[in-house]
Amino acid sequence: MRIRVENKLSGDLDYLVVTRLPGSDTPATGLDEKTTGLINKVKELGGAEKYLETETVLYTEGGPARRLVVVGAGKDFDVASARKLAQTVTRSLRKKGGKRLAFAFQLPALSNAGDLYQALAEGVVHSTFEPGFYHTGENKDEKVLEDVIFLTNSDGDIKERVARGVVIGEGINLSRYLANEAPNVMYPERLAQEAEKVAKETGLEFHALDKAQLTEGGFKAILAVGQGSIHEPRMIVLKYNGAGDAPYTGVVGKGITFDSGGISIKPAEHMDHMKMDMSGGAWTIGIMRILAQLKAPVNVIGVVAAAENLPGGAAYRPGDVIGSLEGKSIEVLNTDAEGRIVLADGLAYARKLGATRLVDMATLTGAIVVALGNSVTGVFTSDQDWTDLFLKTASKAGERAWQMPLFPEYKEQIKGTTGDLLNTGGRAGGSCTAAAFLKEFTGDVPWIHLDIAGTAYTDSEKAYQAKGPSGQIMRTMIDFVIATAESNK
Repeated sequence: MRIRVENKLSGDLDYLVVTRLPGSDTPATGLDEKTTGLINKVKELGGAEKYLETETVLYTEGGPARRLVVVGAGKDFDVASARKLAQTVTRSLRKKGGKRLAFAFQLPALSNAGDLYQALAEGVVHSTFEPGFYHTGENKDEKVLEDVIFLTNSDGDIKERVARGVVIGEGINLSRYLANEAPNVMYPERLAQEAEKVAKETGLEFHALDKAQLTEGGFKAILAVGQGSIHEPRMIVLKYNGAGDAPYTGVVGKGITFDSGGISIKPAEHMDHMKMDMSGGAWTIGIMRILAQLKAPVNVIGVVAAAENLPGGAAYRPGDVIGSLEGKSIEVLNTDAEGRIVLADGLAYARKLGATRLVDMATLTGAIVVALGNSVTGVFTSDQDWTDLFLKTASKAGERAWQMPLFPEYKEQIKGTTGDLLNTGGRAGGSCTAAAFLKEFTGDVPWIHLDIAGTAYTDSEKAYQAKGPSGQIMRTMIDFVIATAESNK
């Protein structure tokens, strides 16, 4: 698919999409007189006033496209609504057989035009992801976009922002592919191979510790979680140096390639969703790819703690006491609280590699879904100033995040009897006690934990998104890592 910026239309388009703001008299750029007349007629009739309200007009002859689609932008056209509009409209038109599309905007001059165009480009790319990797015959979706044009007379900055949006969209779709891949295909060793492929394509440094290296290095926590599976765990590392001697930010992802719950086995219903329990790790790989492709002026270490949690004969058990790279002992009460255990070693390893700040991403708790639902990422922290920057960045990126408490009482709930720490503090405050557990492995460096259990994937198809992995919070993370580097100068 080719995405480009032009100041006039040429060629044979399947659809021309014009986005208009209610009450705006600003004409869309570069359109012929007939097309402008049709748009004005829609306006006169009161069509396409509300957000995503559309009016479709079939051309009878002439014009740059066979069909014109006028789409309402609503009164508050921001980054989030721009991205969702592009996702929804592009996905719909592609499914109708559209291969060549153009977008024109009947909007006033906006100070955040670059942000909007980037979001639109992200949305177009995002809309192309479909989960049916293994569909065959008539089930196979072979409707693909070939060409998308953004019609504007703006300067080169818009082209740069559209190109940036394409890079981010493609990186997000890579992460969605990794998370959605079947678990008999995407096990820890294969995930490491995918990360290595990204490293070779982008120039990132790469290494992955195998079982022997993990054993020698004292990674007792991740080894315990993975010991029930024939697929051995991996600690995957991608390193990007784009800022010389500047400090490194560590981005750590939970990479449970399949989570059965282990001995504390999950109910059968919806267990298939647990192939996406590696979303935090998949997001980490995508983020590292995007930063490298953007040549961002940052230093980042990406760590993915990858394991498969199965109830084999060698599996760890409730009642076990296991060690960790940090040296702290963990008393296992529930083997289904495994994500925090592998992250314990991942966070400690990121610090050992030189990270002076840490952000982890994990589909960690069902409790966060109960608290915040499926559209908001939970945020926990040991550093309020840094978190304020994160929340501000999320708002600007058009993604929802909400800070959750991390009071001392939550640490009391995970004090062990036999070992130092319990791997679960019970149902009360479940997402908060999980975060309190992770904090024990962050040393004294600033740390943010993102619980993405509610936002990483959707159980059903949406007009703007296919069923499955969402890639949500990745856009925020790109801007946040860059903003962190800038604030440290």
